[in-house]
Amino acid sequence: MPIPEDITGEELDKEVRQELKSLPKTLAEDVAKNLVMAAKLLDEEPEKAYGYAKVALRLASRVAAVREAAGFAAYGVEKYAEALAEFRAARRMTGSVHLWPLMADCERGLGRPEKALAMAGEPEVQKLDKAGQVEMRLVAAGARRDMGQAEAAVVTLQSPELASNSVQPWTARLRYAYADALLAVGREDEARDWFAKAMEADQGGTTDASDRLAELDGVEFLDALDPDADREDESEDRDGPEAGGPDAGGAEDGGAEDGER
Repeated sequence: MPIPEDITGEELDKEVRQELKSLPKTLAEDVAKNLVMAAKLLDEEPEKAYGYAKVALRLASRVAAVREAAGFAAYGVEKYAEALAEFRAARRMTGSVHLWPLMADCERGLGRPEKALAMAGEPEVQKLDKAGQVEMRLVAAGARRDMGQAEAAVVTLQSPELASNSVQPWTARLRYAYADALLAVGREDEARDWFAKAMEADQGGTTDASDRLAELDGVEFLDALDPDADREDESEDRDGPEAGGPDAGGAEDGGAEDGER
């Protein structure tokens, strides 16, 4: 796959570059460049990222960082069985537990929420850092909802991290998940409050909390680029009061109804 000339491989983290030093120099450079491309494209073009990660994997399958990157890329295109296999391989090579929540979420993706929930109770969770433990809580709550246990999902997300006023990288996602769980059990007023709190913490725009909040408030957005919307406007012009349509007799009553925004 083509790689831009300005990609050198030096963009990788120092730890990953150190791992790649076990390879011959030219091979290490090729693998590094493919890993950089996979990372750059993961969010916006996951299929392309997956392609670059597969190239790196073919070149250096015995490097833990490569297996991990391949796992993330497979996860990004919802190839959960493949992602789980790569995450397990990376964990075997390093002994690290940081991939545990992702492995559990792959189990959810494979339709095995009971397995994901069981993993949330394993000793590995206690070895995770705070961010990892929050991620595991999110996965466990998702598993509860997969199993039809909506009330239990709400309880699962209740934690000191949720109650804290401190804003961490995971705060917006945790608050958003709690709001969504509350909404699923009909606690709409509380859900609205937590969507608002999620929006306040979401400096990077990682959630659509603002849209969910607007939806609860009854605000509708029109897509200015939607050609169908233009056609609907034109149709209303033709069929409206001036055209002698069915609403012509109400033209003096104030025009558009309150719901049209």
